[in-house]
Amino acid sequence: MSAEVSPPPVLAMTEVEASYGPFRALFDVSFRIGPGEAIGLLGANGAGKTAVARIAGGLLPPTAGTVVVDGVDMGGENAYKFARAGVAHAPEGRSVFATFTVEENLALSFRRALGRSGVKSGLSRAFEIFPRLGERKSQLAGTLSGGEQRMLSLARVMVEEPRLLIADELSLGLAPIIIEEVYKVLHSIRQAGTSLLVVEQHATHALSLCDRIVVLDHGRVVWEGPSDDALGAIESSLFKG
Repeated sequence: MSAEVSPPPVLAMTEVEASYGPFRALFDVSFRIGPGEAIGLLGANGAGKTAVARIAGGLLPPTAGTVVVDGVDMGGENAYKFARAGVAHAPEGRSVFATFTVEENLALSFRRALGRSGVKSGLSRAFEIFPRLGERKSQLAGTLSGGEQRMLSLARVMVEEPRLLIADELSLGLAPIIIEEVYKVLHSIRQAGTSLLVVEQHATHALSLCDRIVVLDHGRVVWEGPSDDALGAIESSLFKG
């Protein structure tokens, strides 16, 4: 009887290094995300979290190491090829078109990802997940609150049901009640089968959502393990944030 073959990780980064000009941002970073798994990437400001997120989404090429998506080496490929492979990136900040309405922002993204025929169903799904966006669908995106803009940014990528969602500092600058709402959506995305790379500076929500935690410090992985064990690592000053 042959042994079962495990599916390849959705994302595998091995000995990855990266630089911004002369500044080295990452040193020998390695970790894996399995199908349906949620990984929390924690670290203080300047630890290298966003560099990892950008490499995982194809927005920044590594200077060394390998980046493999579903068994395919993607190192050096353009971001659109990562997107075709099912990797979606919800970046930090408010990445919306300020002078477009909420509905126009979503329709633009859905037309590109789902085709013209998929826009209507995409909008229905987005407004079902984020009722607040449905209430504001005719409002200019630039006039939304910070939390609502973050929801819009997330809705633009999540309706595509990606294999891997990179959620980069989605809680940054948000009120606690909005953070709770955003993380409820991340829980539902995970339950639907999407793998998650959750990039955070603050640990509480990531610990409750994720299976494993990877801690970065000055561009290096200084700890990796189950979420249940991560608090001890954090409290022992492997991570301060």
